[in-house]
Amino acid sequence: MPAKNCLSLSEKKNLQEALKIEENYQIRERIWIFLLLDEGKTSKEIAEIIGCSQTRVAY
Repeated sequence: MPAKNCLSLSEKKNLQEALKIEENYQIRERIWIFLLLDEGKTSKEIAEIIGCSQTRVAY
């Protein structure tokens, strides 16, 4: 189930900034997942966008 608009404006801004500067790809992927969930994307859509499994997104 998508969690649209679950992040506050400041949380979203902090995650967007962290996405720009983070070097670890695993952390960047997790940040991206949070941001896409906040946009209302499903785990299946996110998995297709990122190129990973739905299990990874759900984890």
